[in-house]
Amino acid sequence: MTSRSRKSLLFLIVTALVGALAIIAFRPHPVAVDLTTVTRGPMEVTINADGKTRIRHLFEVSAPISGTALRSPVAEGDTVVAGDTVVAMVKPVAPSLLDARTKVQLEAAVREAEAAARLAEAQRRQADEELAYAQREFDRTQELVERGVSSLTALENAQQVLKLRRAALEATASNVDMAGSSLARAQAALIEPTGNGAADAVEIPATTTGTVLSVTQVSEHAVAVGTPLLSIGDLGDLEIEAELLSSDSVGLNVGARAHVERWGGQPPLEAVLTRLAPRADTKVSSLGIEEQRVSAVFDITSPRQTWGGLGHQYAVFLRVVTWESDDVLQAPLSALFRDGAAWAVFVDDNGTARLTHVETGHRNDDVVEVKSGLEAGAVVIAHPSDAVDDGVAIIDRNSL
Repeated sequence: MTSRSRKSLLFLIVTALVGALAIIAFRPHPVAVDLTTVTRGPMEVTINADGKTRIRHLFEVSAPISGTALRSPVAEGDTVVAGDTVVAMVKPVAPSLLDARTKVQLEAAVREAEAAARLAEAQRRQADEELAYAQREFDRTQELVERGVSSLTALENAQQVLKLRRAALEATASNVDMAGSSLARAQAALIEPTGNGAADAVEIPATTTGTVLSVTQVSEHAVAVGTPLLSIGDLGDLEIEAELLSSDSVGLNVGARAHVERWGGQPPLEAVLTRLAPRADTKVSSLGIEEQRVSAVFDITSPRQTWGGLGHQYAVFLRVVTWESDDVLQAPLSALFRDGAAWAVFVDDNGTARLTHVETGHRNDDVVEVKSGLEAGAVVIAHPSDAVDDGVAIIDRNSL
């Protein structure tokens, strides 16, 4: 082979290598994607809301009288028995100390009341004597009438006098009672504090069996009638209250199931809707947005022993079931995107992305019901990027 031939052959080899490298360099690389599978199985659509536990029947113990509430005999968390455990003691208001002038005036009032009582008693005795005299006169006149010596008019007059004396005696008896009451009132005004402490305190027993939830004030303090002292409730009688968006609550019926999560334990608890308020209230969200919220109450249906650690006003998270089915063809919500007016996904066709339109139904935060366009087992692209298009080569990112 001549040198010219060798140069030509070398040139051809170099040219072929350069061309091959150019083809490799400019050939499009497969797009790395996340692949997921269309499956068939149970599916739920839920409304999510924050809630709080609360004791269904809360009992507030209040002061029955004005006075001084002594140091609380119970503490928060104590177990009490209805009618047996003393939960509070209130000492009535003690009479105030008397200054010298007031004491002299009250003592004079007592003497005046004593004199009035003696006068009333004397008047009662006088009325008693007058009644006895009138009775004798009536009996004497009646006997004379029977003999024919006296007239019926005289008998009627004697009978009238007898009635008047009886009425007068009743009046004087009432005056005696009034004078006695006035004397007792005057004497009571002279009573001064005895410093008897808790001996005169009114003991308040527990109104229900349960746990002390809160004590208004542990130390001794002055109270008026009706002042709250403590609250009692049964921790085994909990319900859950949540505020739902009014748009979400439309269509909810009593008996709807709910999953209780983030309550501090596992597994999630089960609950049912028992009450839904007929009106909504305007509430401001944490973002400052006004929302219409509806109060909903749920009963916990899970066994009591599974949620024994829950207490009053504990925070929970609710997922209220609005629709469910045991056998649904479903695809990840992250695989769907809009293609014009239709929903579509990219299907993995042996390493090539194929645009496929689908008809969807119910959806939740994770998956969507597929009514047509896909079959169980189909592999679709989750979160397709702008680099993915119909016919583009793809490769599973997990295989890299």
